[in-house]
Amino acid sequence: MNKTTYIIHANIVMEDRIITNGFLQITDKKITIIDFMDNFPLLAGSEEIIDCQQQGYIIPGMIDIHVHGAVGYDFMDGDIESYEKIAKYLASEGVTAFLATTMSCPMVEIEAAIDALALYKKEQPEAVSEMIGIHLEGPFINRSKKGAQPEGAILKPDATQFNYLYEKSNRDIKLVTFAPEEDINFEFLQTLTDKNVIASIGHSDADYDMTNRAIKAGVTHATHLFNGMRGIHHRDPGVVGAVLLDEEVYVEIIPDNIHFHKDLLIMVHKLKGLTRMLVITDGMRAKGMPDGIYTLGGEEVEVFDNHCIQRKTGSLAGSVLNMNEARKNVEEWLHLSMIEQTHLVSLNQATHLGIADQKGSLAVGKDAEIVWLNADGEIEKTFCSGNIAFEKV
Repeated sequence: MNKTTYIIHANIVMEDRIITNGFLQITDKKITIIDFMDNFPLLAGSEEIIDCQQQGYIIPGMIDIHVHGAVGYDFMDGDIESYEKIAKYLASEGVTAFLATTMSCPMVEIEAAIDALALYKKEQPEAVSEMIGIHLEGPFINRSKKGAQPEGAILKPDATQFNYLYEKSNRDIKLVTFAPEEDINFEFLQTLTDKNVIASIGHSDADYDMTNRAIKAGVTHATHLFNGMRGIHHRDPGVVGAVLLDEEVYVEIIPDNIHFHKDLLIMVHKLKGLTRMLVITDGMRAKGMPDGIYTLGGEEVEVFDNHCIQRKTGSLAGSVLNMNEARKNVEEWLHLSMIEQTHLVSLNQATHLGIADQKGSLAVGKDAEIVWLNADGEIEKTFCSGNIAFEKV
């Protein structure tokens, strides 16, 4: 018999409205009823009841499509037990689904990580954040915009090599960050679009014209906007100018006031609107850990005061940003409503990935991936596949 859970006396944030003093029923990992408490049914007595007492909000689980690791572990480690620990930690941030993100490393290491990720995805537990695919960040990027990516591992875009990795992943590579100016005749880009893999411009030194050509050929996404890409110049708007001016391209933002000045979010919001902005963390293994020395891509990274700095080059090397803190920053800096915030941390990601029929908002029939934010905006409980994956102590 399937367990039924009720979340009651809740303020439920839907795609276009908020149900105040409502309830939500979860059965067999799905949302089966959303309604007002006036219509709450008689219970049999065996149900699990969670009473929000109208404190805070019930929102859809957040989706982080660009995260490398947390709590001392990295998806490049190639270790399934490490992946479960990352996924468990992400639930504490209100993240219920994520793309495991790789980086430029020797191909043998990328292959090993993809093998392990493919195996993990088949057997992953339910009471942790769900890995919904892989984000391949590199190695097909531009050396001049490598950031913290190891230069010796960077390769020219190679369709044959990608096809091999794609099959090795059980066709679960969902998003690829690459430099289109390195892609001769856009052969690599064509391979991505043929497979319905999201093609993202990132770690790229393309000029404005090249970027626009790549967009016309199938690029629909920009990796960590402003970082690892040619910026705006008044005679060449660069990658940044092109992706901001195109109405269809989705842009990742890391709202930590470190990767870019927070006031630039106002410009991004004005140009992209609410439907093409994607909040990410770009979290690395130091996320959730004390300040100190960690590694990313085999290089030492010094972590202090929320900064992650590669010791060799001084480049930013990912972040330790918490997804819920990112949500709160966007709320404060852009003065967004709770409904608008959920679009930036959940619905847009699900829509772009083509899974909005399952995730990204609270609706009957969708996966029971739910977060209870308390009155202070902190994570009170996170539900993954209808199970409590995190609860505040």
